[in-house]
Amino acid sequence: MSDAKPQKALFLESEKGRFGVGLRNIPKPGEDELLIQVYSAALNHADYKVEEQEVIVEKYPVVLGQDIAGIVHEAGEGIKNFAKGDRVFSHSWFSDDRAAFQQFALGVADFTAKIPNNLGYDEAATIPLTFDTASIGLYCSSEFGLGLTPPWVEGGIRAYRGTPIVILGGSSAVGSYAIQLARLSGFSRIIATASLTHEKYLKSLGATHVLNRDLSANDLKTAVSNVSRKPIKYVFDTISLLETQQVGWSLLAQDGRLLLTLPPLVEEEEKKGRKFVRSLGSPHACDNRPFSTESWAIFSEWLKAGTIKPIRYEVLPDGLEGIINGLERIKKGKVSGTKLVAHPQDTK
Repeated sequence: MSDAKPQKALFLESEKGRFGVGLRNIPKPGEDELLIQVYSAALNHADYKVEEQEVIVEKYPVVLGQDIAGIVHEAGEGIKNFAKGDRVFSHSWFSDDRAAFQQFALGVADFTAKIPNNLGYDEAATIPLTFDTASIGLYCSSEFGLGLTPPWVEGGIRAYRGTPIVILGGSSAVGSYAIQLARLSGFSRIIATASLTHEKYLKSLGATHVLNRDLSANDLKTAVSNVSRKPIKYVFDTISLLETQQVGWSLLAQDGRLLLTLPPLVEEEEKKGRKFVRSLGSPHACDNRPFSTESWAIFSEWLKAGTIKPIRYEVLPDGLEGIINGLERIKKGKVSGTKLVAHPQDTK
């Protein structure tokens, strides 16, 4: 039982401050919550952006991390589909009790799923935030998505056959899941940009063409035109820096949509067809909750069947302490084509 016993957690100690491991109480699950013993926690760009104040939190010290995989330690009131001992993964949030960078965390039942026997904790931890960013962006009908027909509804599989899509940053975590979803939706061609060292891997996920990410804007536009004679109605820019947004914008047909993961840096032309949409990959956002409840309901089935495959990962050493160096590597652009995960239980 969770009775205010201490646990180890990684704190961002102050605004633009340092990370450090300390103690905090193990939280107790409330209604529709699970207490999860965290065996694997994945790192994301959003975690270091809090450190740099690009993502705002209300109070410090704060525990970060959004990707959890572990074992149900205790189930709160109203829980019907989970029991103590279940292997699960969950999309948490920057709320201390629910954050991933600690040894025990709370998970919301609607955004938690069981890990099938064919997967381990590290594989499962790669999924929540980046899959949600891709799926919400492509399919949610809120302001944070394109509102396309999801592949888990009737008629959704291969609904977009014959329609090309460009995914900038195909080897990123979001890009890798976007490619898989595009494959299920039947997009053709699925054109991804990445380092060509990742070409074989991305094609195994569903990309039909992988173009060198170092091509100039003009050369990339020519290469895309050579691959698909059809106009490009959808570009998913999973990197969303100024340079990639400008490239994505230039690839669009006049009625096209540019899907972003960061705030827009391009300007829409007034009363003209091209538009941008920024994905907010949180199922906890009010406008995303109904959609995300449906998508999380199919996770276990899809993972067991291999319909969606977890992405490649690297395990960091030293438990929670290892996260500090891992975030530095992400910040400096030294992580490519893989997801970093840490094991909180290994913290000394």
